[in-house]
Amino acid sequence: MIRGRAWKFGDDISTDHIAPGRYYHLRSNLPEFLKHVFEDADPEFSKEIMKGKSFIVVGGRNFGKGSSREHAARLIKLAGSPVVLAKSFSRIFYRNCFNIGMPALIVDTDRIGHLDELEVDLEGGKVRDLTKGVELDFEPIPEVMLKFMKEGGIVAYIKKHGDLVF
Repeated sequence: MIRGRAWKFGDDISTDHIAPGRYYHLRSNLPEFLKHVFEDADPEFSKEIMKGKSFIVVGGRNFGKGSSREHAARLIKLAGSPVVLAKSFSRIFYRNCFNIGMPALIVDTDRIGHLDELEVDLEGGKVRDLTKGVELDFEPIPEVMLKFMKEGGIVAYIKKHGDLVF
């Protein structure tokens, strides 16, 4: 079970909103790059992260659109978000999340408010907004993807097990 407060963003949040391109020279120094995560979408987010707070990132439609850079997903995970919720994701961002061991869940986020307390049941396919008393369904994650995530992502899984045989 995952619990945390929602930090809500709108529709069409791009990888450049998440990991601003002007700081891309910091891509080999992710702790420094983290200081700028979501800076162009909501500068308060990075300020709160730098204070040691973490949140469940919640988006609208087409979350993660734009470039294929994996740094956007990595920075969200490094910021302490154990999961990303959105109405829809760009295909590449969605895959990058699972590749690094962070679930990206497609759920109707309209009923989730900014800073609402959430509980996410990955295996049961439920998001509970404890602030509003609302329960939202998402398609449960396939068992094979849960195995990848438990190992920290697909690369970590392959390093540990040597293959993708199940």
